[in-house]
Amino acid sequence: MAQFTVNASRFDPYKNYKFRVKWDGRYVAGISKVGALKRSIEVVRHREGGDPSLERVSPGRAKFEPIQLDRGVTHDTEFEVWANKVWNYGAGLGAEVSLKDFRKDIIIDVFNEAGQKVLSYKIYRCWVSEFQALPDLDASANAIAIQHIKLENEGWERDYEVTEPVEPSFVEPQ
Repeated sequence: MAQFTVNASRFDPYKNYKFRVKWDGRYVAGISKVGALKRSIEVVRHREGGDPSLERVSPGRAKFEPIQLDRGVTHDTEFEVWANKVWNYGAGLGAEVSLKDFRKDIIIDVFNEAGQKVLSYKIYRCWVSEFQALPDLDASANAIAIQHIKLENEGWERDYEVTEPVEPSFVEPQ
């Protein structure tokens, strides 16, 4: 069976370096890394008294792992503003958490090499459980300063309305 139905001549799977993250209806600038989307289901073990000495297993509760987003440090405040909705030091007693809007649904879009959207995932009810404003600073290093947020979430699903696009073919100039 062909791996790609629309582009039968495509052999290679999609790359992991063309993606964008969207929240509040717009793409967030400068995100360089997105952690894996991972779900695990607890195993419920049981047996009846008359069963042989074997356990039966059935699915239990689902758990969605936190997702980490990394980006280079700039003047953009998107990460910090969202993190401050969960804990804002200067807000005063009782106002540290913005209960009204500390959760967001986000979208992760994946693109092919031609820049066409090929996959999209919706992640539900995210909130920032960890915020790193600055990394370790090192005068002897040669690196980009990276900040990150860790997003707790209550589940994700693939957007099946995003289908395999017809990939463009390029004609050599004559």
